[in-house]
Amino acid sequence: MFIDTHCHLNMMVTKKPDELLCNESFIIIEHIVNQAEQAGVCSIINVGTGINESLNSVAVARRCSHVYATVGIHPEDVSQYAHQSIQASLAPLRELLVHKEENKIVAIGEVGLDFFHTPYDKQLQIDFFKAQIELALEYQLPLTIHIREAGDEVMKVLEEYSHDGIRGVIHCFLQNESLAQTILSWGLYVGLDAPITYPKNNDLRELFKKIPLERILLETDAPFLPPQQYRGKQNTPAYIPLIAAALAALRDIDTAVVEDVTTANAQKLFFGK
Repeated sequence: MFIDTHCHLNMMVTKKPDELLCNESFIIIEHIVNQAEQAGVCSIINVGTGINESLNSVAVARRCSHVYATVGIHPEDVSQYAHQSIQASLAPLRELLVHKEENKIVAIGEVGLDFFHTPYDKQLQIDFFKAQIELALEYQLPLTIHIREAGDEVMKVLEEYSHDGIRGVIHCFLQNESLAQTILSWGLYVGLDAPITYPKNNDLRELFKKIPLERILLETDAPFLPPQQYRGKQNTPAYIPLIAAALAALRDIDTAVVEDVTTANAQKLFFGK
């Protein structure tokens, strides 16, 4: 069975960002989860991107037996909290983390740096990133790390904590081989998403021929980044086997091997198995 280690079920069913889920939304999510299970996806990690989305993520996890939660503040969203201290901003996440087992929280994320959309506050993003790394260390959880147009800056931050026992995954890995080798040397994983199926991404395909299979996690990032055959439509966790098949074809191995190894990777990182 497969594990989708990064998706946003909440965003698949709500019309506005940060909108708390209603009962109708939960019913639709349960249908999406059932479809994924029929496709062979046994577990889904639903990723928080802010306070309300973290609350949604936990609520979905508590309601759906095959779904787990992460909680965190996405770098693009940190400006919403600039009116108060970082610790005050993170207080609602701490309330969820105090009961992390009951809330089925398996990671801190989505955190990191994003310098793509302007304007952005670079220092504020860095400060939130560091604070959430420290939160992950405090609660002994891995990180789900976002990088966009900020590879060097993310590496500088992570290097500060590289000897502190940080664990985690670089979500939707689209970086270069040098960065990949460094994060692998720190014991981190790389997340593989459907961009590997996009015709223009030859360099990405060449890179994923070289990355050890034991360091790769499968992700959809649904509702974003659908596989090539579904471009223009909403992505969904049920498409994880398509990503696995693309990686298997690339490495000339059986899809079952990708399934077994990546599932074991996810179980080790997120569930301690």
